[in-house]
Amino acid sequence: MLTIKDYVLVETLEEAYKLNKNINNVILGGTGWLKLQNRNIGKAIDLSKLNLEGIKEDEEKYIIGCMTTLREIEKNESLEKLTDGAIKESLKHIVGVQFRNSVTIGGSIYSRFGFSDILTSLLTLDSYVEMYKGGIISLKEFIDMKYDDDILVNIIIKKSKRKVGYSSFRNQATDFPVLTCGVALLEDKKVFASIGARPYKAKIVENTLEDFSEESIERFAKYVSGNLKFDNNMRASGEYRKHLTEVLVKRTLKKLVEEK
Repeated sequence: MLTIKDYVLVETLEEAYKLNKNINNVILGGTGWLKLQNRNIGKAIDLSKLNLEGIKEDEEKYIIGCMTTLREIEKNESLEKLTDGAIKESLKHIVGVQFRNSVTIGGSIYSRFGFSDILTSLLTLDSYVEMYKGGIISLKEFIDMKYDDDILVNIIIKKSKRKVGYSSFRNQATDFPVLTCGVALLEDKKVFASIGARPYKAKIVENTLEDFSEESIERFAKYVSGNLKFDNNMRASGEYRKHLTEVLVKRTLKKLVEEK
């Protein structure tokens, strides 16, 4: 059961940061995952008054506020066009619409869950996090950083030239994924895959294709599976996840090449 002793609707990020330095206090997002935990919270810190929701776009990038819901991102037509539908695909399987209407991008990314579809998908893009004290950090670097008392303020996605795709495998609809797979293809034949739910958090594997033949695509898929660690849990074995990685990487990359 989740128990909250005190609730604070903060006026500034500095106030939130100072409160968050206490290990018993917690920043609230949409609380979709938090409320499933069995823990006692001293002060629940609410950022709702700080205008940190919404998606801003200019010629170079998108800035997504940490309090923006997953559903808002899913429905954004500009992001859907930029990512060829990959962002939308990575979000639509997460529980249900009601859940995605409350869960925030800030909580989803800061938590760095192993099963996270959206983390896997964002890693295929030129993505960054903006921390209150730590500044702007690449998402690739951020996922391996230790948890601290800093506050994730924005997600930044730069409009770089790449084609991206996303796929996942679930034992049943809306369940946690058995495996998540994002693939990005750049203009210089550089390609990388982001694989999550292994059951570890998503990790990037990069290489360069010799050409766009099916043999080259298959070699890359095997290269990806050979450079990642897989393990067992209640949903699947590590061996099965390794096999799925090759299947999903090959399938997703082949589609990107065909659409190129």
